[in-house]
Amino acid sequence: MLLLSIIFSILLLVNFRLHANWKVNTSVAILLNYPICFLSGLAVQPSAFSTIQQLEIRNEWPSLLLGVGFVITFLFSGSSTQKNGMAVTSLASNMSLVIPVLFSLTFLGGFQTASWQSYVGIFLAFAAIYLFSPKVGSVSSQFKAPFVLLGVFLCYGITNSTFNYLNKETAPLLGGTVPFMLLALIGSIAAGIIVLLIQLSTKKIQIDFRSVLAAIPLGIPNFFSFYFLLKALDQAGNNGAILLPIYNIGVIGGTALVAYLIFKENLAKNQLIGLVLGVSAILFLLFS
Repeated sequence: MLLLSIIFSILLLVNFRLHANWKVNTSVAILLNYPICFLSGLAVQPSAFSTIQQLEIRNEWPSLLLGVGFVITFLFSGSSTQKNGMAVTSLASNMSLVIPVLFSLTFLGGFQTASWQSYVGIFLAFAAIYLFSPKVGSVSSQFKAPFVLLGVFLCYGITNSTFNYLNKETAPLLGGTVPFMLLALIGSIAAGIIVLLIQLSTKKIQIDFRSVLAAIPLGIPNFFSFYFLLKALDQAGNNGAILLPIYNIGVIGGTALVAYLIFKENLAKNQLIGLVLGVSAILFLLFS
């Protein structure tokens, strides 16, 4: 399940890589990908629609807010990329892994089952993620919007912690992974429509057929990357402290290798070191 999640996550990032070639407005594609995610969930489990219809939606606000959180995270990420640059924003989002790891260790029982191999693996995972992240220059002036950058770090960390927690506590009560995801996606769709209408009214974005069409190959892997990640968390007893570092390393390392093999992007020395550390981290975590 985890391997499938990593593969679909890499496909998702490859989509973003191709947007420039296809002249796609990434913001439009992201905001419109949530309905595609919803339809993908219905295709996997058609009965899930009748399940969520029977729920008291006002009582399921944590799942709905999680979906809204995905959109807010996207807005912070986009704003920080414009104001602080891609490298520092990528580093903040990658290193936000510390929040769900600590949350899992502290509140989801990970601390009781963690061994010394777990802690070594987690440490190596963060070192690998740091080395894989785009190089950040030392010029302090590039941090033009530190609070926006902090928003990226917190939003990624909080949303990842929340879906780990809700997958353990709420998803079984809702009838499984798909109904839980559909509820969250309802929140994402509602928030996405509001953001899209605001940006259209202020003429910050324009909708074109190419960007609308791009939402389809974006939404399908987006759904399945989360679907298989939640299934993998189920198999791992929702131990995000172990599983999420493996997932992050797999996605970052796999994306780097795909970029090297397909797009002929060279791997820097620090990325090669990060790859070695990442493999070592995975081995420690798997045998912990």
